[in-house]
Amino acid sequence: MASVSVIVPSYRYAALLEGCVDSVLSQEGVDVRVLVIDDRSPDDTAEVGRRLAARDPRVEPRVHEVNRGLIATANEGLEWADGDYVLLLSADDVLTPGCLARAAGVMESNPGVGLVYGRPLYAHAGRPFPVPEGRWRGTDVWAGRDWIARRCRTGHNCISSPEALVRNSVQRAVGGYDPACTHTSDLNLWLRIAAVSDVAYIRGVPQAIYRIHPGSMLRSQEGPMVDLRERRLAFDRFFAATAGQVTGVGDLRRTVGRVLARQALWQASRAYDRDRLAEQPVEELIAFAHDVCPESRRLREWHGLRLRRAIGAGRSIWFPPFVATGAAHRLRMHAGQARWRARGV
Repeated sequence: MASVSVIVPSYRYAALLEGCVDSVLSQEGVDVRVLVIDDRSPDDTAEVGRRLAARDPRVEPRVHEVNRGLIATANEGLEWADGDYVLLLSADDVLTPGCLARAAGVMESNPGVGLVYGRPLYAHAGRPFPVPEGRWRGTDVWAGRDWIARRCRTGHNCISSPEALVRNSVQRAVGGYDPACTHTSDLNLWLRIAAVSDVAYIRGVPQAIYRIHPGSMLRSQEGPMVDLRERRLAFDRFFAATAGQVTGVGDLRRTVGRVLARQALWQASRAYDRDRLAEQPVEELIAFAHDVCPESRRLREWHGLRLRRAIGAGRSIWFPPFVATGAAHRLRMHAGQARWRARGV
């Protein structure tokens, strides 16, 4: 059987850790080993890890004497991993039945694939825990460069993380998570993997369950500027690291710069429409757009923003062309979400 090394960093997730690890140990068709790393949690995470290890020899516990943070902890786990494949699983997330065998099987059949992911389910705090349903409807395989181009056309990460399995030889070739990318080190890593290998997506059946709760590390909770700057940094660091590996880097850089500028200007425009200038960093959004895309003043979002300024905050939302623009934007967003659920991109 294929061997899979699963790294479970845990900080203050003692109550969820056992369920997470059990979802790994119950996987069939693969030989799994689990490293549980307690990053100096103030709860009894360390004790839970030791108890799990005593119960199953496939579990190895580690306890940090000082808190090192997620990226350093994850990279420590990557150095430990010696399986054919490796997966990073936060202690508050769980795997779905059969996900590792499916993903490993795809890579066994496709030696050029270095990353396999699938559809995640989302468990929201206060709502019923989702039940994984569905069947495997096939696998899409993209050339790495094509997958990178898709990411540049959206400017977003399409992988939550627990649903992603990586070929360990590829992981070691590209290195670990970039500590400079505080919130987007995963996006940066997927791009670097796609620079040297193909990427596959398992359609239909969900591969993992990702929890969303007040303690989740969501950069969007910290405001639009953090989100935009972090995504830009992930792409910039990727382009700098792979300048000689990926063809057409200049075109890809311009594409993602234009996309991020449009997103920033659109957020500034909505602040005018909804009369939320005191709540949104409009001037910062505009400055970001001009910096990331030198041609941003030619974008339709820039012209729309200038017109909104002339009409006035709170009044522009009733301007008929802007009503249509908002509706079209929502339709594109829903279409993008549907495409992501079906195809993973």
